[in-house]
Amino acid sequence: MRAVIMHSPGDVHVEDVPDPTIVKPTDAVIRLAASCICGSDLWPYRGVVQPNHQAMGHEYVGVVEEAGADVRTLTPGDFVVGSFMASCGECEICRSGFPSRCARRGRDGINGMQAQYARVPLADGTLVKVPGQPNAAAVRGLLAASDVLGTGWFGAVAAQAGPGKTVAVVGDGAVGLLAVLAARDLGSERVIAMSRHADRQELARYYGATDIVEERGDEGVAAIKDLTDGHGAHSVVEAVGTQESFLQAVHATRPGGHMGFVGLGHEVRIPGLELFNAQIHMLGGPAPVRNYLPDLIDRILAGSMDPGRVFDLTLPLNDAAEGYRAMDERRATKVMLTV
Repeated sequence: MRAVIMHSPGDVHVEDVPDPTIVKPTDAVIRLAASCICGSDLWPYRGVVQPNHQAMGHEYVGVVEEAGADVRTLTPGDFVVGSFMASCGECEICRSGFPSRCARRGRDGINGMQAQYARVPLADGTLVKVPGQPNAAAVRGLLAASDVLGTGWFGAVAAQAGPGKTVAVVGDGAVGLLAVLAARDLGSERVIAMSRHADRQELARYYGATDIVEERGDEGVAAIKDLTDGHGAHSVVEAVGTQESFLQAVHATRPGGHMGFVGLGHEVRIPGLELFNAQIHMLGGPAPVRNYLPDLIDRILAGSMDPGRVFDLTLPLNDAAEGYRAMDERRATKVMLTV
């Protein structure tokens, strides 16, 4: 089969690799219908972390080809959406609402999804069957649900977005844009998108942003406070993962407010005194996307949300290297790879 392999920073190839097989009786093998490139894939692409012939991809939709002997809920031919984190759905951690930290997963993770076929561990707890065979438009939305929509949704939930709340979203990548969508769908009164790119501002407004703030850092915090009577936002979603963005989110949250952090952080250091004095609630990390998939799938199939619009460039799998370049150079917000 064909799969995307990152040999080293900036060096992406589509190569012939062995077909996946059932390794454990709880596995499934799926034929990918579509995959995509994540903003977090740019960390190794840019050399922030060092890839070494790494199989790429963790966002996916497809059709079950083979199910292990212990898989109970899926059969070959089922169209499925999977979380970007494997989970059993049965352990104490999964049942407490954090399947992204499944206690039974061990070293079994989701990777290599930018490919024609893939092995999915813990298939019953990781994959969700979709009724029937979705059309092309639905496939785009369902693909977003696998990570960026589910992650944006978690960011908004963690920040306790909802009726009567003002929500600020730090970051205008795919996760940030879909956090805007989530905040509006959760009933927030006001949603402030922090963005300085015209195309992303337009999409943020489409998804429900009521205000746009272009400033960053201390100036961005001041702009948020100007819009909120000097207090800061009730709810802030951090969707970037840099030192500047994290501190910007902390400082933009009003005392007693809630901050959800879902940007994959690298070298982020928060001075203890600043955090102490901020006096805010914080929750974040790898999103428990599997919790939200049934609801998000229903919303997408009903046509009540259009997360697939975040894909502004679609390429065949064999052109994945161009997709990485386009996202790295900000010529694309998010690239969908058709298989």
